[in-house]
Amino acid sequence: MSISSRFSVGIHLLTLLELNKDGTNTSEFLASSVNTNPVVVRKIMGMLKKAGLVSVRPGVAGAKLGKELSNITLYDVYKAVNVVKDKELFSLHGNPNPQCPVGKNIQHTIEPIFNAAQLAMEKVLENVTIEDIVKDIPNTDSNIH
Repeated sequence: MSISSRFSVGIHLLTLLELNKDGTNTSEFLASSVNTNPVVVRKIMGMLKKAGLVSVRPGVAGAKLGKELSNITLYDVYKAVNVVKDKELFSLHGNPNPQCPVGKNIQHTIEPIFNAAQLAMEKVLENVTIEDIVKDIPNTDSNIH
């Protein structure tokens, strides 16, 4: 399993909104950069809007960031696009054999490790902003197509 691509698409969209802030950011334009269908972009933009990360107006072409770049963390995006529920990044297999010493104890043993790993990843995401991502995009002076 992998984390939903909504997460990377959300980061992509927010970065593009910043780099094209003087342009018109329609769902068609954004979708062309992501190389996906505008319906997918509208769905993710709706999630980002609900979280206050973007501003869109119905019937008016264009979208913009809802917060300053430095105030949007990757954790904000991760939570906004419903990547995973709390403490559910790693799935435990269901119904191990309770007659087996491993089967009856494995879930209890590995669940705290999985929870700690998810918390560690989320801490990393809390310390990276969209501003950091924008700064790492090469050739940001060139026109966005």
